[in-house]
Parts: sequence; C-alpha cells; structure tokens
Amino acid sequence: MVSAAAPGSPEEVLQDLDPEQREVAAHPLGPMVVLAGAGTGKTRAITHRIAYGVRTGALQAPRVLAVTFTARAAGEMRTRLRSLGVPGVQARTFHAAALRQLHFFWPQAVGGPPPEVLAHKAPAIAEAAGRLRLGLDRTELRDVAAEVEWAKVSLLTAEDYPRVAREQDRRPAGLDGTAFARLMQTYQEVTAERHVIDFEDVLLLMVGVLAEHPQVAQAVRQQYRHFVVDEYQDVNPLQQQLLDLWVGEREDVCVVGDPAQTIYSFTGASADHLRGFAARHPGARTVHLVRNYRSTPQVVHLANLVLPGGSGRLRSQQDPGPEPRLTAYPDDEAEARGVASAVREIVDGGVPPASVAVLFRTNAQSEAVESALSQAGVPYLVRGGERFFSRTEVRQAVLLLRGQVRGDDGGMPLGDRVRDVLGGAGWTQEPLSRGGATRERWESLQALCHLADDLAKVEPSAGLRELVTELDRRASEQHAPAVQGVTLASLHAAKGLEWDTVFVVGCSEGLLPISMADSAERVEEERRLLYVGLTRARRELRLSWAAGRGAGGRGTRKISRFLAPAASVLGASAASTPRPRSRASRSAPVPRVCRVCGTELAAAAERKVGRCSDCPPSYDEATFERLRAWRLQTATDAKVPAFVVFTDATLTAIAERRPGSHGDLAGISGVGPRKLDLYGDEVLSILAEEVPGEVSQ
Repeated sequence: MVSAAAPGSPEEVLQDLDPEQREVAAHPLGPMVVLAGAGTGKTRAITHRIAYGVRTGALQAPRVLAVTFTARAAGEMRTRLRSLGVPGVQARTFHAAALRQLHFFWPQAVGGPPPEVLAHKAPAIAEAAGRLRLGLDRTELRDVAAEVEWAKVSLLTAEDYPRVAREQDRRPAGLDGTAFARLMQTYQEVTAERHVIDFEDVLLLMVGVLAEHPQVAQAVRQQYRHFVVDEYQDVNPLQQQLLDLWVGEREDVCVVGDPAQTIYSFTGASADHLRGFAARHPGARTVHLVRNYRSTPQVVHLANLVLPGGSGRLRSQQDPGPEPRLTAYPDDEAEARGVASAVREIVDGGVPPASVAVLFRTNAQSEAVESALSQAGVPYLVRGGERFFSRTEVRQAVLLLRGQVRGDDGGMPLGDRVRDVLGGAGWTQEPLSRGGATRERWESLQALCHLADDLAKVEPSAGLRELVTELDRRASEQHAPAVQGVTLASLHAAKGLEWDTVFVVGCSEGLLPISMADSAERVEEERRLLYVGLTRARRELRLSWAAGRGAGGRGTRKISRFLAPAASVLGASAASTPRPRSRASRSAPVPRVCRVCGTELAAAAERKVGRCSDCPPSYDEATFERLRAWRLQTATDAKVPAFVVFTDATLTAIAERRPGSHGDLAGISGVGPRKLDLYGDEVLSILAEEVPGEVSQ
C-alpha cells in the first residue's frame, strides 16, 4: 500500500498522475519532448511538471515561461498553476510575450517610442495596392493579407518571394510572384510611414533585437531560465527562431505536441520542429501520452480507424458509450434540419446546450445550421467571433456592476443582485426566443449570472466587489465563463475544445477533403482535420453528409473517402470511396486551335471554349439556357454582376464540354478552386438533368 504524500510536499504533486504523465512531471530539468495524443492530459502533465519543479527547488516560478498559441490556453494554464500553488509562472502566447519584451527593450535597443500594432492589415494593404494601381476587392485583400502573414512567418523577404512562389505555384489574388513581391515591399513602406507594425512584425522585430543586441538577449535569458511550449506541432519557422534566441545555449526546454493534430500548415506551421526536437537536443527525454481520458472507447476506436497510426493509437480510459452514427441526407437544408431536430431531442432530454457542438469544414456551412437551430428553438453560439470580454454587452455589463459596488450592502444573494443589475443591460429571466446576435447577447449576460452563482458557492460572503475583481482577472487572462448554447464552429476553431456530443456535418468529397486540397500532403492534412473533429467528442459522435447542395437538385456528391476505413463501425455506405482527383485534371492544357476548323485561336475567350467565333457552338441550347438562368439567379442572390459567377466564355465552355465530375469541371479555364467549391455541385446537377424531348443517340 502506498502511503499518501504529506500536504504541500513535492510528492503530492505527482499523485493521481498516470505513469506517463508522472514521467513528464518528475523530470523538470533538461530537454524533453512530450508526444501527447488528443485528450491525454497534456496540460495536466506540463503544469504538474512546473509545479513539481518549483516545489523541489529545481525551478523558480518567475523564471519559467510557458508559451501557448491562444490567450484562452494561456489563461487556463495560469489558472491551473495557481490551483497547484504556483502563481508566479508567466504563461503567454508567442505574440504576447514578444510584444511585452519589445515594448520594454525598444527604448534602449532602437530608441524612441515603440510602433503601434495594427489591429487589421487590410487598410494598409489596400493603400499599398492603390499605389500600385491594383484593383483588389475585399476577398482578394483577405487573401493577400494571409499571404503576407505566410511569407513573414516563413522568413521570406520580398526578394525571396518570387522564387518560392514559382516553386510552390502560389498566386494569391491572381498575382504572380513578382507582382506580389512589389506589393509586399509597398505594404512595408506604408506601415513604416505610419510608424505601425503588424503581428508578424512583432516577432520579426524581437528576433532582430535579440540577434543584434547581445545585452538584450542576455537580459531575457537571465529572466527566463526554463521554457515550456504547448502545441509545438503548430510552430512556424519565425516562432522557432524566436524560441531558439530565447533559450540560447541552455537545454531547459520542454515541448508538447501531436503530429496527428497538425492542421495549420497553410499558416506556415510544421510538425518537423516537433519530430526533429530530439535530434536537435541530444539526450532529450521523449514521453508518449496515449491514454485518452476524454472520449469513450467507441469514439477513440473510430478516430484510430480514420487516422491509422495517429498519436501512437489512443487508448480510451472512459466507460463505454454509444456507437458513432453516420446519416445521409438528400441536400444541405435537409441535413441542417435533421441535425437541429437531433439537437433539440438531446437538449429536451436534459443535456445542457453548452455540452453540444456542431462542427463543419467551412464557415459558409454555418448559415443553414443556424437557421435550422433557430427554427427548432435551440440556443446557439458561433465560435470564432469576438472574444467574450470584448463583446459590447459584456463591457457594458461589467461597467454597470462596477458602478453598483459601493451600493452593495450584502443584503441580497450575489446571484440575485447581479441579475437585478443586469436587467438594465437587457438580461431577462426567460431566454429570448429569437436567434442570432440577440440570443447571443442574452447568453453572454446569462453567463455572467452563472459566474456569480459559482463564485457565491465558493465564497458565500462574496459581493459585487469580489465579482468585479474576478471578472477583471478573467478578462486579463481571457478566461471566459461558459456560455449556454450549442456551439457552432469550424473544425479549425474547435481545436483544443471538447463537448459531450459532437455533430460533424458535411462529411462529403469537396468538403472533407476540401476541393482545394490538390496534393497528397494537403489531403492528409484534411484527414487530420477530421481526426481533430472526431476527438472533440466526449461521449457521443454523429456524422452526416448531404448528396446535393440545393433542395430538389440531383445529388452529385459522394461520401468522404476518409470514412472508408471506418465502414466496420459506420456501415457499408461509408466504404463508397471516390477516386481522388489527380492534379493533372486541375490543370488541363488550354486549346490553341479551333477543334472544329483547326484555325489558330487568338482571343482568350476563343481559347477558353476551344472554338473560333466563326464556327457554330456545339452545346445543347436547353442546357446552356438552364446554365444562364442559374447564373442569373445566383448573381442576383449574391448581389453581384453575372460575370462574377462565370463569364460567358466559361459558361459556354461548360455547356459544350458537359463535365461529369468535379475533376472535369476543374479542368475548364475560369473554374478555380473557390468557384468549384461554391458552384460545382449546382453546375453538375444542372448538367445531369435530362432535357424533355432530348433523344439519346
């Protein structure tokens, strides 16, 4: 029988850890890489590692820097460390830590006040594009901003970019490498003139300061002696360079990550840093965490099937639960209604809405689900919007509560007092039946009420003063309270979260994997993305897909190839795996001569359809008119000119070639990945319809 450790002793920190977690925690010094599968308690392991190191005297809390990728994760880590009796550890994101250091060292390293950080790149990029006479719309500006970020975190200068763009076939907003390099350079000129920097510049400048000013590097390394980096598979080259400069020649660095959850390569992230850590740090201790404490054996088994070999094959430590389900629907609206009905049934059964999530590949899929949940009377919240404490209603509510502190005599229970005050901010006793932003506002205020109730349970004597103090602490740490409502989130936004019941919608080709995944590497990242979604479920997992996009149309979609290995669990229908589109089919050669008369084609519109203007069209008139009518309606609904959907030449080429698959359609000039994703299903559905009176030849 093992005797209990003395209260407050180092051994107490190691109690209740499994053998692998204990190995992480019991060795606080030296290099370590922790390969932590989904739900295996990695945050528990590394916070106990820090706490054990502090209690044994191996570490000093103020000399530890724990680096995370989100403010929420940093707040959660600080909260856990406080509960372990280690309140002085610095837990920050890469950007927050670098910005703090930059502000402190800028006067001595550069001189003068530090530049302000841009909240958004788009206005400065728009000005730069204007100087170069580039007409970029809002969507193109977002694409350019994302490419600027990628180039910077990949440590590419404007001089380097054209070569890399050619090698990787990168054409953001249709710009070639040279044009984009000029735009990058002009953007830097604009920000320099305004004395502002973007978030990537924060890291780049701090790297420069550390590399060029040895006294600054020495001061930082004197302050921080031990480093812990969470989600290390998401580190990009710029962050890795900053980490190397922070650490210097020392070896006290612990990295934690999971190659199976590498889903941000489009931002420059690479799991190579995680895989190569032991080689860069000879003698590093490697620990594998594979005991999953989050999900049932059924959920874990499905995840292991979808991603064979991922995370060293997770092993569930939970009691058995229901088998995952797969449901097929005729179209997206039917899928949304079916999911909403199932959610309504679950909530009516007593499950809190906050314990349920609906996950999807693209944000555009959210609209149909939102509408269906509203009609079903189910409260929901869309994740990925404003931070909780930045919401207008939350800021107003905190101001109201702060203003009532002096008048709080303790004569009313804290929860009742808060509800009385928040009545002036729009809170009502009964939930609002309306959905959307109105319901989200009510849910935000309701979350503050629940937080007051929770505080009163822990501290019965707490009043408004204590509540406001707690809210200030949580706001500084971005530790938001739980908000009641079904969560709607993209698979990317769901990473790091978990729910009792998870619905994954849109499990079809073109969405999972996304149609733009045109290489084996990108397809495998899409598989990992689905794996991340599956492992968010604690108990129940429901998958679904729709054969068609619009109601009444002929379904042309096929079930995702990623589900085929799980046919033994999900049923035989999951094994219907389509042949992946080859990259060659997406880059079909453009015809140079007329396919009818052989004349050389001079005009771009003629080359697009493969026929000169003197030869008669070979398309079916009825088919072309259906495509024209669809284009007009689509453009009208989107409030854009018809040519924005497809030009006449592209529409003619579609009618003449009558593509029968996404791959064939992608081979037509003018049908890029985005338009294929937006319109592919509808176009193929139109082409598949039989025309009345048409005679088969």
